[in-house]
Amino acid sequence: MKKALLAIFLFGLVSLPIAFAQNHGEVGAYADYLRLEPSDSNHYGVGGRLSVNVHPIVQLEAEMAYDFSHGINETFSNTGTTPTGSATVTRTRLRILHGLFGPKFQIGTGAVRAFGTVKGGFVNFRLDARPATFGTFTSSLDALRRNNVDGALYPGGGVEFYAGPIGIRGDIGDLIYFNNGAHNNLSVSIGPSIRF
Repeated sequence: MKKALLAIFLFGLVSLPIAFAQNHGEVGAYADYLRLEPSDSNHYGVGGRLSVNVHPIVQLEAEMAYDFSHGINETFSNTGTTPTGSATVTRTRLRILHGLFGPKFQIGTGAVRAFGTVKGGFVNFRLDARPATFGTFTSSLDALRRNNVDGALYPGGGVEFYAGPIGIRGDIGDLIYFNNGAHNNLSVSIGPSIRF
C-alpha cells in the first residue's frame, strides 16, 4: 500500500509541470478605460475575456466590458492667479456596454508575449439613473434586444507577462463604433489572466 501511494505521489510530482505547460486558452478580468472622442469624456469600468487557442500563435477571443463611471477634468482660475485644475471620477447616468469577438495573433510562447488583434462586435449606450450593480449590468444585457446597438470594430495590441499559469495583460486600441459614420475612441485595459 505504501509503495502504491509513493508511486502515485511521484507520478503526480512528475506530471505537474506537464499539466502547467498546457496552454489551451486564457480567462481574465480587467479594468477598462474608454475615451469617447465625440464628447471628450473618460469612462471607466470592468470587463472579462475568454480566449481559446486554435493554433500555437492564434486565439479566438471574446470579451465584454461595462463602463459605469465617468472622469471629469476641470480647469478654473481665480482673478490674478495661476490656473489650477482638478479631476474627479463619479458615477454617471451614461452606461456603456461593449462586446467584441475575433482573433488574437501572438508573438512568443514564453513568459512574455506581444499580440495584435482585430475584433468585431457591438457598443450599447444607455442612460440609467440606478446605481451601478450586478442587477443593472444584467438589465443592460436584457435591454440589448430592445435598444439601439451600434456595430463596432477594435484594432489593437498589447503585451502579456506570465509566471506559470498566472499573468497580467495590458491592451491598447481603437474602439471604433459606427453611428452616422465611424467614431474613433481610445480604449485601454489591464488585468490578471489565467492560462488553462
